[in-house]
Order: sequence, then structure tokens, then C-alpha cells
Amino acid sequence: MPAAGAPAGQAAGPPGGGGRRGGGLLRSTAVFSAMTLLSRIAGFLRDALQSRVFGVSVAMDAFVIAYRIPNYLRRIFAEGSVQMAFVPVFNELRERGDQRALKEFLDAMAGALLATVLVFAAVGMLAAPLLARLFAPGAIDDPAKLELIADMLRITFPYLVFISLMALVASVLNSFGRFALPAATPVLHNLVMIAAIVWVSRYFEEPVMALAWGVLVAGVLQLAVLWPALGRLGLRPRFRPGFRHPDVRRVAKLMVPTLFSSSVAQLNLLVGTVFASLLVTGSQTWLYLSDRLVEFPLGLFGVAIGTVILPHLSRRHAAEDGEGYGAALDWALRMALLAGVPAAIGLLLLAEPLTAVVYQGGRFTPHDTRMAAISLAAMSIGVPAFMLTKVLAPAFYARQDTKTPMRAAIITVVANVLMTIAFTTPLWLWQVPGAHGGIALATGLAGIVNAWLLWRYLKRAGLMRPQPGWGVFWLRLAVACMTMAAAVVALRIWIGDWTAIESLLLRAALLLAVVAAGALAYAAAMLALGLRPRDLRH
Repeated sequence: MPAAGAPAGQAAGPPGGGGRRGGGLLRSTAVFSAMTLLSRIAGFLRDALQSRVFGVSVAMDAFVIAYRIPNYLRRIFAEGSVQMAFVPVFNELRERGDQRALKEFLDAMAGALLATVLVFAAVGMLAAPLLARLFAPGAIDDPAKLELIADMLRITFPYLVFISLMALVASVLNSFGRFALPAATPVLHNLVMIAAIVWVSRYFEEPVMALAWGVLVAGVLQLAVLWPALGRLGLRPRFRPGFRHPDVRRVAKLMVPTLFSSSVAQLNLLVGTVFASLLVTGSQTWLYLSDRLVEFPLGLFGVAIGTVILPHLSRRHAAEDGEGYGAALDWALRMALLAGVPAAIGLLLLAEPLTAVVYQGGRFTPHDTRMAAISLAAMSIGVPAFMLTKVLAPAFYARQDTKTPMRAAIITVVANVLMTIAFTTPLWLWQVPGAHGGIALATGLAGIVNAWLLWRYLKRAGLMRPQPGWGVFWLRLAVACMTMAAAVVALRIWIGDWTAIESLLLRAALLLAVVAAGALAYAAAMLALGLRPRDLRH
């Protein structure tokens, strides 16, 4: 694949230093992915402990609801809307080389963001009982569950303040090519949650309440770890609410349309949470745990590629480098497909083994494993689309076009609601076990709709500039995925029922062996078909 313009990691820093030369998009993505891998490993340990200690219960369903609501707002004020609107404006100011103007903008932006999220957090805490009824309509006749949800919301909403500021700091660091530390901070979140499960939960009358407090403490620590890094860049902000600052107003104008588009996947999950409250107890927990497994490849590859590509595309656009912009986008799309398609096949074929290894044990029964595996298999079909969206949406945001992704997001959410009703209602009425799988299927298909719409809009706008070799790329991908699937299916048939294997170590060893065999088959097929590591470089 041809290089495009100057090296991707090279970025103009503030006067007097602060910039640094990097090794290109592949190296930056690899750094982000490596740090994310540490976080995901810690996340698996957290989920394993959480499922075994708390199992599937009314209290766990309550926590899932109380966590999802501020988590959705986090996607807006943290790595969602604000980030997508902030990064292009920030990089445009960097290109001008005026350090004072850059610092004034950051001061004004930080102050405005803090003031806004403080208001949202306060309103969320005051309106907690109303939010509990709104997002858990199936619990209207269960006052104890509604009260538990409201109590947890009062604890988790302040998390929004700290995680939003942390995301602003991370966006600045990413713009200067510092990807490692922001990518590593989620490890802290998982470690705090593990401590809450293992040690803190025993001190609460309702042990699950410790998870809500863990979320809040984790947000505080993540911000505390990243904050000093801004000082080393000479950009530690003073909180001066600058709602009238022209560039803050530009960010706000760009941000409004992204309220839907940057968090469409989370919004679809929130819709699913509402519908799941009408189903049997445990449905929210099964969906939540399935989503956690889907988030592994998405965070490891999709978010990594999207995070790295946004500042790069915004710099290319600011420099009016159309060729570099098109080549970088082409590279990102290929990387997303190379990771996303085999990940989806792996999750689909290994849904039950993965669930059994990560979650089964203690209070999480083989029945729970099978139920969570249903939603994981259904949701997995959307993984390639979720990854592509992480690339396609930044292609618009880098050009400060936030309205087009919003149109796609609105259509996607409507499609998700309609599909959820169509898939879930008959299963619910007929009392079919695993009705929550209809919600997961709708989420996966909605992801495909969103990615297709974004691709179509990009093509219509003339922003897609395919580089040579797509025909060979598709052939390699298809053959390699079929080779991988054959290896995985053969080993699954030979091993049999994972839920019946009592030893966790044996289950884990067998799963690692199958995953390794599938990965080797995929890599070997790619190499046999002529793909070389140098072909992955931008």
C-alpha cells in the first residue's frame, strides 16, 4: 500500500518542542492495541470474578441499568461527541503554530466541559428515581429494584464528571502522538472494580452496591493519572468556562449532530436494556456480559484504529492533503476488515466456549452460560461493522462534518428499535428461552446498517479513494477466514460440550488451543496467499 504524504506519526508540536516524530499509523495502532490488551485482560478477570461472585440476580440487573445510563452519557461527553468535535478544531489550531491561542482554547474548552457535565451529573442524581422507571419499565411493580437502581445512579452519575475530563486530556495527548498512557488508564478502572468485588463488597448489605462505588473511584483515579502529562506539554488547562470563545462555539456546533452518531452502538444497547427489562430476570446481565466479550476485539483493534486515524485525518484535511487523506482512510478500512471479519467468525463459532471459560462458575451456572452465548453469537455478526464505523465516522469528523454521521445514526437507531420489536416480541409472547437474543441480533444488524450508510455517504461525497489491490485483498480475506473457520469447527466438534467440563483450567487451556489454532490457520493462509507484514504499513 503506498505511503501518503509525510510520516503519519510526525506532527507539528507547540513552539519550543512538544511534538515528536512517530513511526506511522501502524506503530501508533500497535501501541494503543498493546495497552488496550492489558486493559482487556484485566477486564476479563473483572468479569470472571463479577459473574462468579454475584451471578445473575435482580441486583446485578439493577447495576447494569445504573451503569449503562451514565456510560451512554460518557460516550457523548468523553470519547464520543466532544472528542470527535474537539480533536479536529484542536489540530487545526496546532497547525497554525500559535501556542497562546491553543492554550486559551483549551482553558475555555475545559471550563465549559466541566460546567456542563456538573449540571448533567447533578440533574441525573436528582432525577434518579424517574430515570429508574424510564429505563426499567419492567420493574414498575418491583419498588425494591427501582430503589436499588436509583441508589446506584446517584453514585455512578458523578463518574461522568471525572471520565469526561479524562477523555479531554486523552484527546490532547493523542493529538501529540501520545497514545500509550491514555490507552493504559482503563487498566486502573478494571483493577478498582476487581478490588470492589473481592474486598469492598463484603462491607455492604447489598454487595453489588460496591460495583457502583468502584465505578466512581475508578473515574477519579484515571483522571489523576493522566492529568500530570498535560503539564509536560505545557498545556495544563485552567478551568475558565468559555462558552463564548469562538472555537468552543465551533466545537459545540460540531458536537450537537454527533450526540447520536458517535454513540449509536451504546444507544442501541441502551434501547436493548429497556426491552430486556420486560423479559426474564437475568436478561440484562446476559446481554451486558455478551457485550463485554464483543468489546474485546472492538477495543483492541477498532477503537485503536479509530483513535489513531482521527488526528491523522484531521491534520491531512487541515493541510489540504487530499491524497494523504484518501490513502490513510483506505489503510484504516483494510486494517478494520483484517481484524473485524475473523473476530466476528471467532466469536460466533466460540460463543459458548468463551462464555464458559470467562464467566461460568460459582453463582454463574451452565444455563447462564448458554443464555449469554445466545446473545454473544447474535451480536457477533455486527463486529466488522462496528469496527468499520470506528473508521468511517472519523472520516467525516476530521473534515468537521458532523451532520452526515448524525443522519446515519438516526436511521440506525430507528432500524434498531423496529428490529428489536420484530425479533423480540414473538419470542417474548411465546415464552421462548433466550428471547434476549433477538435484542442482540437487532443490535448487530443495526451496526451493519450504520456502517453501510456511512460508507455510502462517503462514496457519494467523493471521499473514498480506493488504492490498488482491493480485489486481491478480498480474495485473501475470504480464503483465510474459511481456513480459520474449518480449523475452529473441527476442534470444537472434537472437544464437545464446554459447559460439561468441570475444570476451569482445562476449559481455558482448550479454548486457548482452539484460538491459537484458528489464528495460526488465518495467518498461514494470508502468508500463503502473498500477504507480508510490510503490506500492513501505511
